[in-house]
Amino acid sequence: MVETIVLDVGETLVRDDRYWAGWADWLGVPRHTVSALVGAAVVAGRDNADALRLLRPGIDVDAERVAREEAGRGEQLAEEDLYPDVRGALSGLRKLGVRVIVAGNQTIRAGELLRALDLPADLVVTSGEWGVAKPGAAFFARVLEVAQADPGETVYVGDHPPNDLFPAKKAGMRAAHLRRGPWGHWWADDPEVVQAADWRIDTLTDLTAIIAD
Repeated sequence: MVETIVLDVGETLVRDDRYWAGWADWLGVPRHTVSALVGAAVVAGRDNADALRLLRPGIDVDAERVAREEAGRGEQLAEEDLYPDVRGALSGLRKLGVRVIVAGNQTIRAGELLRALDLPADLVVTSGEWGVAKPGAAFFARVLEVAQADPGETVYVGDHPPNDLFPAKKAGMRAAHLRRGPWGHWWADDPEVVQAADWRIDTLTDLTAIIAD
């Protein structure tokens, strides 16, 4: 039985196109260059932010993020950044009586922007607001606190196996791996992912079918 579904944000609910385009513009490099380096980081199993470090060795990503905000060129999120299945899938889950939580590795500002979209979710929270981040055990301990359900009745949904799938399983939760975005597609058929995932899905709409069964 599933009582609570917790969803990642980047490339699960939200397209990262605008995010990386913003960084490319800020650093003064072609957007394609940043996209290519993000892809290289994915293939190598590295953190996405390493794409920025390759472009500017020694960059303090957090400091640059603050500088962008102060310059009026900070994070933005709007309805068009959501994947088209998000609202329907989340609404469908709530109609089935499932508690829906959004919790991902995002900044405090991203949390504000996400809540402004008025998603059909019971809670929207980010790692920046919690002060702990994936894949750390402390993040998933917080997830279980707000899930209001036993680990075995809680499902974490995400595209990024090292950040989403594996630590969620380690915390005792069930997990759905989403084939979406660079990480989701590249690692979808990896044997470890296949073995660890309780479900492997191509769209968030698949979640409502899983719960309904």
